[in-house]
Amino acid sequence: MEGTELIAFNIIATVGTARSNYIGAIDAAAEGNFEEAEKLIKEGQDAYVEGHDAHAKLLTQTAQGNAVTMDLLLTHAEDQLMSAEAFGILAERFVTLYKKVYNK
Repeated sequence: MEGTELIAFNIIATVGTARSNYIGAIDAAAEGNFEEAEKLIKEGQDAYVEGHDAHAKLLTQTAQGNAVTMDLLLTHAEDQLMSAEAFGILAERFVTLYKKVYNK
């Protein structure tokens, strides 16, 4: 395995970790464990950045005139990247909301 496939698998693995951390953060906040929730969001953000950086490599290749073949694997990686981004936004909002609920 090489090139685009390796980058796609890297994206899938790292943003999958990010999404799992974001879900864990929501679960921790639901239980009132905000320190753990914040830790998981930070870990999720770090993992997401890794996946985003891998994605940026493909964008750079394209910008330099090197064609990147779009196939099912890369489509899946793109989908997972967008999904993780959405989960990250929602996790941050859910944690904020749970903090407000627990402080009442």
